[in-house]
Amino acid sequence: MAESSDEKMSRNRRRLSLREELGGYLYILPLLAVLAFLDFYPIAYSILISFSNLDYLNILKPLQIVGLRNYYTIVASGMLWKLLYQTTIWSLGSVAIMGPLGFVIALVINQRGLKGKAAYRTAILVPWAFPAFITILVWQGMLNLNYGIVNRMLNLIGIGSVNWLGTPGNAMLSMILVNVWLSFPYYTFVYTSAMQSLPAELLDAAEMDGYGIFGRLRRIIIPMLSRQIAFITIFGFIFTWNNFYIPFLLTSGGPGTSTQILITYSYVSAFDYYNYGIAAAYAVISIIILVIFVVVVNKMTKMMSVLY
Repeated sequence: MAESSDEKMSRNRRRLSLREELGGYLYILPLLAVLAFLDFYPIAYSILISFSNLDYLNILKPLQIVGLRNYYTIVASGMLWKLLYQTTIWSLGSVAIMGPLGFVIALVINQRGLKGKAAYRTAILVPWAFPAFITILVWQGMLNLNYGIVNRMLNLIGIGSVNWLGTPGNAMLSMILVNVWLSFPYYTFVYTSAMQSLPAELLDAAEMDGYGIFGRLRRIIIPMLSRQIAFITIFGFIFTWNNFYIPFLLTSGGPGTSTQILITYSYVSAFDYYNYGIAAAYAVISIIILVIFVVVVNKMTKMMSVLY
């Protein structure tokens, strides 16, 4: 039976669609190869190591799978619960300050009639412009107990010196404040971009109706930016959870282990204690916690909807 013209056209469309689909995959193939090499393979290998006996004694020997022994050792040691607590305090404390701070600064510099906006925005960029490790080392000197400028200023006003980096509570507070200093410019500019996307006509109408800045904030700005705020806050939490360089450079996890977080203790386990299986297990635990956290929070806030 002869094929009708409609059937031929339908078959040709399917072939064309298949070719376009295959062409699309070819375009993203280099990206997938890079991701596989830089992301997927290291993650898979880390998971494998976490189930092995790899340490400095066995580094030249074939891997031996030991099952959940590394995870059992971590849980039984009691260190995991301390690290989870400290990582949570570090992450929540940082986000609770730098998120609202960035929002407020963005709200201020977006006000109409404000003179010198360009100068303010340039000044806000200063903490972000310097390499982070230099800024952290400068703060380490400024917070020094004996010769730091912070304690000198406190002595001038009669408060007295504070052992910023030598006591557990002050060391954690110092880490959070340094993180705020490094991160608030990012939050400021992200919130500035989000606020500039709001319909100007709606804000003008609210102003004409007699709403002041707090009325517009409560009735228009926050409701319309609620998902963006959730997205920025949650991903700020995730970034801080994995923020390695501030705890490592500022306090080195001290005093004792009072400012160690999961990611830094994973590093210490690998390169100080040479127990690579334990180090990989800590990293895997951290990843699992974050994945569960993102899934749960996304279901509650629909934060990922801002991406599509």
